Amino acid sequence: MANITTEDVVRLRKATLAGMMDCKRALEEADGDFNKAVEIIRKKGQAVANKRADRTATEGAVLAKVCPTGKHGAIIVLNSETDFVARNAEFLKLANNILDIALANKPADLESLKSLKLDGTPIAEKIVEYIGVIGEKIELSFYDKIEAPYVQAYVHPGNKLASLVGFSKAGLDLQFYKDIAMQVAAMNPVAIDKEDVNPEIIAKEIEIGKEQARQEGKPEEMLEKIAQGKLNKFFKESTLLNQEFTKDSKLTVRQYIQSVDKEIKITGFIRYALNS
Repeated sequence: MANITTEDVVRLRKATLAGMMDCKRALEEADGDFNKAVEIIRKKGQAVANKRADRTATEGAVLAKVCPTGKHGAIIVLNSETDFVARNAEFLKLANNILDIALANKPADLESLKSLKLDGTPIAEKIVEYIGVIGEKIELSFYDKIEAPYVQAYVHPGNKLASLVGFSKAGLDLQFYKDIAMQVAAMNPVAIDKEDVNPEIIAKEIEIGKEQARQEGKPEEMLEKIAQGKLNKFFKESTLLNQEFTKDSKLTVRQYIQSVDKEIKITGFIRYALNS
C-alpha cells in the first residue's frame, strides 16, 4: 500500500474538486497513482451523471463578464437541480472559471466552449467530475458573447439574471453604461428598436391585436387599425430605445441616451433569466 500524504490528497482535490475523503479513498484504491485516482473520480462522476440524466436542472447561476479591454463580453448559464448547490462557493467558482475561459478564448458557440480545457480537462468532462462530487445534475446550458467598442455587463444579485450590452463608443461615464445594462435586465426588451423586431413577432402581435378587438365586438373593418395601435404600444413597451427609462419615467431610453451623447449607439444586447 502506497503512503498517501496530505499533499497528495490536496493535489487531487485541486485537480478534481472532489472532497478530501473522496480523494483519499481514490488514491488508496489507485495505490497512490495520481492519474488512476483522477480516472476513478471521473468514472464516479460519469456514473452519477448517468443516474441523474433524466433529472431537471432548472436552478443555477447566470454570470456575465467583460474582458479587461472592455471590448468583449460573455454570458454563461451553469444549471443545477437545486438552489442550494447554485449558491455553493465551489459551484460558483466552477461557473466563473468557465466564464473566464470563454472570455479568453472567444469560442464560436456552446459546444466549442465545452471542448475547451479547464485545468487540462475539457469543460464538459470537468462538469461530469463535479456531478460526482455533489451527486446532482450540472449542465452548462447557455453561452453567448458580444464584441463592440465598449461592452457592459450586469449581473443581478443572486445570479439568476444577467445582461450584456454593446455600445458604439467607449469613454463615457461608467454609470451610463450600467444604466442601460440594468434597463435591459429589468425590462426584457425584444429588440433595440422597432425596425429590429423579428417580422414573425410583429405578425403574431397583429393577429393577437385583431383577435382581442374581435372578442371585444369591434367591427371587422376596424380590426387592422386597432391592431396597429396595439402594435405601437407593443413597440413602446418591448423595444429598448422606446421603453420608459426605469430611472426616470419622463424619458424614453432613446431620450436618455441622447442626453448623454447624441452619437452613441447600442450595437446589441443579450439577456438571460432563470425560470422566466
